[in-house]
Amino acid sequence: MLKLLSSALSHHYTYTIPQSLLFGVITTASVISSTLLLNSKAYAQTSPVNNTEINSYAQAVLAMEPDRQHAFEEIKKLIGSGEIPKIVCNDGNSINGLPRKAQEIAVNYCTRSQKIVEDNGLSIDRFNTITMEAQNNNNLKRQIYNTLLRLQKTSDLR
Repeated sequence: MLKLLSSALSHHYTYTIPQSLLFGVITTASVISSTLLLNSKAYAQTSPVNNTEINSYAQAVLAMEPDRQHAFEEIKKLIGSGEIPKIVCNDGNSINGLPRKAQEIAVNYCTRSQKIVEDNGLSIDRFNTITMEAQNNNNLKRQIYNTLLRLQKTSDLR
């Protein structure tokens, strides 16, 4: 799930988050969630996502985005004109297929992303659960998007 996006988002945050960022955010979160989950657990039921978790989730994703963009650009430079393969942090084959320097960049990104999630008050399991739920729940996806907008506006005022 934790994949480095093969399409870059805008390089600078503007006053509003474009709709395409929501896709990027969910994809970034997916990328991170696979990095963070080394042993996947299946849950029959998950508890509802509360507002505090949505806020923590959105803060983590926003904090990861600059690292994701930087890692993507660095790997893109190393690979050249070829297409950047899907990179899944907990799939050694996807990382091992990269040139050595690109492997280091991907592993460093995955490690930093895991720390960001934990620093924002979510366990890796809960972050992954929210990511999977957001992919299938339009209401949750909208709540995350609105929270991203609110957080960005707040940071723009500073």
